[in-house]
Amino acid sequence: MDHFDFMAPFYDRLAAKPDMGHFQQLLKLPCDGRLLDAGGGTARISSHLSGLIRQVVVSDLSYRMLKQASRKPVLPVGARVEQLPFPDETFDRILIVDALHHFSDQHGALRDLLRVLKGGGRLVIEEYDLSHMGVKLLALAEKILGMGSRFLRLDEISAMIDANGVCAKIEHSSLSRPVSSPIRNKKTCY
Repeated sequence: MDHFDFMAPFYDRLAAKPDMGHFQQLLKLPCDGRLLDAGGGTARISSHLSGLIRQVVVSDLSYRMLKQASRKPVLPVGARVEQLPFPDETFDRILIVDALHHFSDQHGALRDLLRVLKGGGRLVIEEYDLSHMGVKLLALAEKILGMGSRFLRLDEISAMIDANGVCAKIEHSSLSRPVSSPIRNKKTCY
């Protein structure tokens, strides 16, 4: 059973309303460029950013999630995040919201995401932190449901990014939803 195909028709209604100012600030928008919403499903977040950037591309594996996204001002693309069908340095901004734990090869995914990110671009990852008890319970629930999720601690995410020669900055937006904001710039860390 594909959990995301099942949830697609009502996913946007069940998910919490996003703080768009928060994402706009982290991504440093507006920007005249392209944004990739990796594992973006229905484009629940990125569709609201479409007026702040030239183009929004949503990549996901769930056909039904992308079908929902196609009704929004985004370009849906069916793709594995570990093997993105884009040339090097295609995107000025990349966003991953609550999806990194679903990627089957997180190291490979981050490597390919950094490959398609332009020099000086921004990659923002909002992910639950496994060091919190509530997230441990969520991880257990997703394991019981057979979702194949693999939650990480923020220091593990940061280490994977650092291993690619890119500086990572971690911001804690709340106790349960810290944000890792790697900045693609090999000379300077912000």
